[in-house]
Amino acid sequence: MVRIEIVSFDMESTLIDDNFSDLIWEHDIPSLYGLQNGMELEEAKRYVLQQYDTFGMGRPEWYDVDYWFRQLGLGGNWRDLLENRRNDCRLYPETLQVLERLSERYPLIISSNTIREFLQVQLRKLPSVFRHVFSAPSDFGTVKNPDFYGRISDIIGVEPGAIVHVGDNVAFDYEAPREAGMLAFHLDRSGTTQGDHIVRTLVDFEERLKGLEEKNTHKEGT
Repeated sequence: MVRIEIVSFDMESTLIDDNFSDLIWEHDIPSLYGLQNGMELEEAKRYVLQQYDTFGMGRPEWYDVDYWFRQLGLGGNWRDLLENRRNDCRLYPETLQVLERLSERYPLIISSNTIREFLQVQLRKLPSVFRHVFSAPSDFGTVKNPDFYGRISDIIGVEPGAIVHVGDNVAFDYEAPREAGMLAFHLDRSGTTQGDHIVRTLVDFEERLKGLEEKNTHKEGT
């Protein structure tokens, strides 16, 4: 039996919704491309999204705005897009309360595929409760795979089995951390999937952690 020592969260679609990132990737960058190339927004958007798809979510370049500014030949400072959209970061209704309660019981960390510059803007919406914030592409030049989670475990000095992670992506937030030896939950707010590893909200995840604590307490008392 291993006690829970660290609780790890994905960021986007877990603590905050996709609004901030979607506006930058699907509106602002195509808008810039269209302006520079004399294209209507919808035409520019189709082209830019096709370019993103040449990589897909399994490559760290997919998350790197600096890479795409260079690849698309865009001028200006891409960091201005993030600052201009800072008020478009939206928390889920339960995020603050769950983080505040859990931070009283566990050290909390962020484990994300989002580049660090995005995270720095998003974190302004959250309380200062995180011991560490890890960005797979920015910190390690990778995406969230078992090696990423293993490196996190080494850095914070906690065995993988004592870390619980939650996030919305099956491959990145459930399969990869489990392969690394962590306990993981898939956050499916849509309600379309079933299984013991599925949670619907962060409150649901909090209740699952309580259940794990109760099991540990019971085992210790036997």
